[in-house]
Amino acid sequence: MKLKIALSVLALGAAVLVILLLSRPGDASMILVNGVIYTLDERKPAATAVAIRGDRIVAVGSDREITSSFRAERAIDLGGKPVYPGFIDAHAHMEGLGAALMNLDLSGAHSEEESASLVSGAVRDTVRGGWIRGRGWDQNHWPSHEFPTRASLDRAAPSIPVFLTRVDGHAVWVNTRALEIARIDENTPDVPGGRILRDRSGKPTGVFIDNAVEAFLGVIPPPSAEERAEALRRAVRVCIASGLTEVHDMGVDSEGVAAYKHLIAGGEFPFRVYVAIAGSAGEFWAACRKSGPVTDGYGGRLTVRAVKFYADGALGSRGAALIEPYADDPGNRGLTLMSESALRAEAAQALDAGFQICTHAIGDRANAVVLDAYDSALASKGAKGRDVRFRIEHAQVLADVDIGRFRRLGVLPVMQASHCTSDMPWAEERLGPLRIHEAYAWRSLLREGNIIPGGSDAPVESPNPLWGFYAAVTRQDRSGSPPGGWNPGERMTRAEALKSYTIWGAYAAFQEKEKGTIEPGKWADLVVLSDDIMTIDPPAMLNTRVEKTIIAGEVVYDARGGSGGPAH
Repeated sequence: MKLKIALSVLALGAAVLVILLLSRPGDASMILVNGVIYTLDERKPAATAVAIRGDRIVAVGSDREITSSFRAERAIDLGGKPVYPGFIDAHAHMEGLGAALMNLDLSGAHSEEESASLVSGAVRDTVRGGWIRGRGWDQNHWPSHEFPTRASLDRAAPSIPVFLTRVDGHAVWVNTRALEIARIDENTPDVPGGRILRDRSGKPTGVFIDNAVEAFLGVIPPPSAEERAEALRRAVRVCIASGLTEVHDMGVDSEGVAAYKHLIAGGEFPFRVYVAIAGSAGEFWAACRKSGPVTDGYGGRLTVRAVKFYADGALGSRGAALIEPYADDPGNRGLTLMSESALRAEAAQALDAGFQICTHAIGDRANAVVLDAYDSALASKGAKGRDVRFRIEHAQVLADVDIGRFRRLGVLPVMQASHCTSDMPWAEERLGPLRIHEAYAWRSLLREGNIIPGGSDAPVESPNPLWGFYAAVTRQDRSGSPPGGWNPGERMTRAEALKSYTIWGAYAAFQEKEKGTIEPGKWADLVVLSDDIMTIDPPAMLNTRVEKTIIAGEVVYDARGGSGGPAH
């Protein structure tokens, strides 16, 4: 009996000790209180406070629950502001974004003449032996809608080579001096997957599409390692000021990965990047297959476990591969940049090496080719049903028969909502009145049970995820046109759009257990906005500001005096 009493007393004492320990405030490096927190955790979808310890979330709950349970080194009163999981851009080009900030910006030019005038202004700042480089021209936004020619650039810069990349990155516009340096003339043949635009006499007009651009790669001075690192620094500043906490960087070469490692080692990379290496970098891709993916190093800052290929070109430059010819260019079905057999072989190699394959496909013919190649590779490796998460980047134009194949094959359509609203003024000219309804088919894909990881394709579009969110839920441009939205039946709901830039992006990178929702154990990656995009009128989304961006438990951007600048 005495023994039973003694044991009962010990048990009671232990229980009291546990209660006391649990009731004592724990240590936290930061708490956020008085907010409207969208956790995206189905078990606890809403909260007002979050506790962070180091780089992880340790608790989510009410203000009272968090403040009574944690002593914090830093407490932030959110003042009723909304908080979301850190935004993820599932498809962008970081170095391209930074380089666009360093080179000539043609995105605001409204004509060929205005573009050439900007080139003329850059002549005096170009060092001897240098090239004038720029990006952003788009003939679809000019009165003529016609591709430009080298004649206007020859007048602007007769003795300095000029190399201007189209907004989509799938065409370049050069002057005669650049042609002379590259030794290109009327006798230069087109290459597979590329097209040189020519005048009636067969001479190059100055516009080169897709693989034809490779003729210049050996003659343009490459950027230095420091220039590449600076481009990444600038891109990161813009991204974190836009509320982004991670970008899936599509098509990175060995020097690009080295630049990331250099910045991380120097403490200059307050960001996360999921790298898809460039499949065109053959030796590097071969080396990566041997060494395997990088998934657990660099404190979650750098992950390398995907590879990027191109199946076709872009719709704006008529390089997207279509089943039927372009409505505004009869006889032209676009360009295929890889054969189905080559893509199938690459997909099989990716499976063997543990890499995810991400393939650019815009036209309906290209998407069909990629789905066929993936299907064959998965079957040949016995991988059907396995969680490999192959991706198609863009998936802009889809034949009806292919929409259901994404879900059946486990292929992720990674799409960019802003492409829809940028392309809608001219997309029907390219596709015609019937096929246009197969383009940017978000609702059709979602109805089949797919998820759609969202991105920007920056620098093709602004990296601002709020602009993408607005485009996804309205299918309108930023002036509110057209009323009611363009093909509005394909819109996303706000809940779907938020998932597109958070948990679905995390899933596309195999990171859904680490980020994408606000719940204990996940990385403390959060964004605080000035207004609640889940409730405000859609036009107000465009003026919503990022108040704070938090990555790994650190405030890396604060609108009251943070780094970077807004993304436009």
